[in-house]
This record gives sequence, structure tokens and C-alpha cells, in this order.
Amino acid sequence: MDKSTPPGDTLTKLPKPARVALNVLALCFTLSVLGRGLGESFTVFLKPISENFGWDRAQVVSVYSLTWLAGGLMAPLVGRLFDRSGPRTVYSLGLALLGGAFLVAAHAQALWQFQLSVGLCVGVGIALIGTVPNSILLGRWFGPRLPTAMAVVYSATGAGILILLPASQLLIERIGWRDAYQLFGTVALLLLLPLLMLPWRLFATGSPHIPGKSDAGFVDSGWTLKSAMRHHVFWALFFTFFFTAVAMYAITAQIVAYLIDAGFPPLQAATAWGFSGVVLVFGMLGVSTLDGIIGRRPSVLFSYGVSIAGIIMLWLLQYYPNFWLLTGFVVCFGSMIGSRGPLITATALNIFRGQRVGTIFGTISIGSGLGSGLGSWSGGLIHDWTNSYNPLFAFALINVVLGLIPFLVVPALRR
Repeated sequence: MDKSTPPGDTLTKLPKPARVALNVLALCFTLSVLGRGLGESFTVFLKPISENFGWDRAQVVSVYSLTWLAGGLMAPLVGRLFDRSGPRTVYSLGLALLGGAFLVAAHAQALWQFQLSVGLCVGVGIALIGTVPNSILLGRWFGPRLPTAMAVVYSATGAGILILLPASQLLIERIGWRDAYQLFGTVALLLLLPLLMLPWRLFATGSPHIPGKSDAGFVDSGWTLKSAMRHHVFWALFFTFFFTAVAMYAITAQIVAYLIDAGFPPLQAATAWGFSGVVLVFGMLGVSTLDGIIGRRPSVLFSYGVSIAGIIMLWLLQYYPNFWLLTGFVVCFGSMIGSRGPLITATALNIFRGQRVGTIFGTISIGSGLGSGLGSWSGGLIHDWTNSYNPLFAFALINVVLGLIPFLVVPALRR
């Protein structure tokens, strides 16, 4: 036995691959719930922090924008780190960074301190335990069933919102926002110990039943970041991520405010949009199931069509505010807001499979980070400049169409 093998990796009898795969899926889901929930929790902290320091809304929102922008820009570095050092290092760094960031935020006194801790550091921490490492690790265990596995993990977005946003509000009301951040940081650091004790060598090896994998490891298809960036599919997927994120984030940041302006009571508006966390789970699993029935391209185009229908319903709500249009919007837009993610991710991992897939997929994911930051910022500017939501919805619809075009014209994505 290799004496350098960590205690958690010493196994006298290897478990069945299916059981290990489910354990890996549960781990990725849990980390995604934690990361996404902690990131979105800032929407609850925004008001008390703003009131505590007397900052205007735009200043405080800059922290939230930095979170997702930093996460997107860090994606290729996270992928490269995963390729070189493996999942144990990546996930451990992520939890350590999140824990430290929230402990710093608990004592912050200036805006730049929040931007550095809750903005940049939390964004990087979320990237280290988020989509890129989870996608690569799951690809080693689920192979052709990766879209379904990714749908489960992507649904953690809804679960994180449903769990951590109400929990954040309760903590703020009972112990204050500083102590709440102190608690977040402490819990994240405490989770490091059980994380380090997991059988990471087994998890990183992957299933022996995945096609294209030898006993020595994964077969390298020869892709490098440079060669991938010369291929049109790389940029097709990059811009699909980018334009889709622009469209979605341009709207989501202002949905509750729009519904209130349309005549809905604030509690009803917030509850309605909060319910999107529930329908999101069914949307992701539904589209991934559809992928196995009618194929990748028709499933992706279907999801875009449903998103367009949802945006149109939201547009009409200002003229016809009623329960049925509101329900239709939440179901259509909310269920599809991230439904394309698992399919596009699986497509990228399949085309660029090999030892450098983490670096390549991470670089493609920059499109999503840039789109998220630009979309929310542009949406706010459009509304401020025009004092109307109509140009905002038109802007979102244009970007949705731009996002689906690659699946209509790029040969490799049409097959």
C-alpha cells in the first residue's frame, strides 16, 4: 500500500460505481446549494447594510455585481487548477475563501471592504465549489447521463435560494447582519474538516464504465485551450452563455420592483418570484429528460421558446395585472432560467473532452460571468434612461434570440 495515500482514500474493497456516482452527485449538489445560496443571500443583506451606512442602492448593488463577475472571470483558472491539482484542492480552497470572506465582512466598515470580501472573494469562492469543478467531476462518473446529473446540480440554485434566503432573513432579525455573516463564515470553515476526510482519490478516478476511459485515466483527445479557441464551436458556446446570461440577468434584478410597479402587493411580488426556485427544479429535470427523448438541439430550442413566452407574459402584466399571467410568467420564465445550462455544459464537455477540459470549459464559462454582470448593469441603465420597462424587455428578447442562434446555424451544435 502507498504510505502517501490519505486515510480517507484507504479502501479494502471498492464500492460499486453507481453508489460512488450518487455520492459524488450528492456532494456536488450540496456544495452548489451552499455556494449559490450564500451568493444570493446578499439580496437579503442589501437593505440592512444600506441603511446601516447610509449608502445609496447603486453603491451596495455593486457588491452583488462583483460577486458574479468575479466568479465568471475566475472560471478558466478554476478549471486549470482542477486539471492540475484535482477536486480536493479546489473545493477546499473554495470553502476556506468563503469562510474567511464572511468573517471579514462581519467587521467591514467601508464599501471597498464589502466589495473585496462579499464581492470578489465570495465570487471566487463560489466559482471554486460551483459549476466548473462540479461539471468536470460529474463528467467522470455519469458520461452520457451527464445532462441529467447536471440538471440535478443546477437545480441547487433554486434549493439554495429557498433555504438560505429565508434563513438569512431570520438571522438578521434575531442576531443582526454582522453576527449572521460571522455565523456564515464559521460554518463554512467548520465544513472544511469533513470535506478533507472524503475519499477524494476514489472520487477523482471516475467510473470504470465511462466510454473512452482507460485504467490509466482519461484519454486525452488532444485539445488544448489554444486549439479549442481556434474552433468555431468554442465561440458558439461562449456567446450562447454570454447572450443568454445578459437576457436573464437584465430582467431578474428588477422583477420584484416591476411587479410592484405593475400593481401587485410587495409580499405577493416577492413570494411569486421566490416560487421560481421551485419550478426551476422541474424545468431543469424536464428539459434534461426531453433531451433523452427528442435530442439536444430540439430540447435547447424548446427551452428558449418557453423563456420567450415567459418574457412576453411579464411584459403584458403591466397592462393586464392578473394572477394567471403572473403564474404563467413564473412557470415559463422561472422554470427555464437555467434549464439550458446542463445541456450546454454537457455539449462542451463532450466536444472538448480530454485532460484539459477543465481549462477549456472554464474559459467558455467566462461568457456567462460577463453576461451576468453586463446584463444586470445594462438593465438598470436602460430603465433609468427611459423610465420604462418596455425597452428593457425588448433588450432581453433580442439577447435571448442571439443566444439561441448558434444552435440554428453551427453544424456541430445542430447535430
